[in-house]
Amino acid sequence: MNPVVFLAILLVFVGLGLLWWLVLAGPASGRKQVLSNLKRDLDKPTDLRAAAEQANSDLAEALLRRTPPAMLKNITKLWASAGRPEKWPVDRLVSMKFLLGLVGLMAMFWMVLSAKDMRSVLFGIAITAVLFFLPEILLYNTGMKRRAAIGLQLPDILDQMSIAVNAGLGFDAAMSRVAKNGRGELANELVRTMQDIQVGMTRRDAYDDLSARTGVDKVERFVRAVVQGETYGIALSDVLQAQADELRLERRQDAERRAMQIPVKVIFPLLLFIMPAMFVVVIGPGVIQAMKSFGVLG
Repeated sequence: MNPVVFLAILLVFVGLGLLWWLVLAGPASGRKQVLSNLKRDLDKPTDLRAAAEQANSDLAEALLRRTPPAMLKNITKLWASAGRPEKWPVDRLVSMKFLLGLVGLMAMFWMVLSAKDMRSVLFGIAITAVLFFLPEILLYNTGMKRRAAIGLQLPDILDQMSIAVNAGLGFDAAMSRVAKNGRGELANELVRTMQDIQVGMTRRDAYDDLSARTGVDKVERFVRAVVQGETYGIALSDVLQAQADELRLERRQDAERRAMQIPVKVIFPLLLFIMPAMFVVVIGPGVIQAMKSFGVLG
């Protein structure tokens, strides 16, 4: 390889490493001083402290400001559906997106210089696209798993809330108790809903925000049933019990449907991998013996 080209590639990789360190190394010294001041004499985290802890380097903020609004909106939506992971705020995700895109471009450049054909160019473009959209893919996968977990947790949560309401607690008190004692994604979302109500948000807006944050149809149906029950004066214990029974029935039907799909899904691996091997083991010796009998094999 030409020494000039090798030196250019080396400098680009060194620059990428420096850019990676600037983005992911954390806040600058001045920002660290601000964080230390915010943490001083504080026993419980506040919104300001959480926002300060999530702040990233100036480079990440600059990339965030220069990101197209449509792309930023899509990443923010996927980040919210994934549960708003604190260790990976939106600015860091945007920085990782551009970094991975640069790595993909460098890989494509390397393959083009090495192979110098169209297949290498197409393969490099595919790698660049996959790396560039990798944060969105991971967020979408995390969001799908989170929505599935919330759908499985909802019937049990409703049972606990129904028991608490029948025991004499109000709906808000029952939700607060279940949220604080529960574990999982749905319990965390209920805690945030109660916090929204406590800071002055109306109950209906807080419930609608819960439905929008989770993105689960079952939660939306539950929220709609609770709002209608409060509007028309229906006992919330009956609403909770009816919703829990309906969701449990849906979960059982979904399990039965998945069990019925197993034979169809097994057919293709059976035909492609298992049956050929069985044919070779069962029929192979007979074919070899027949070929020896007819003199085909010596």
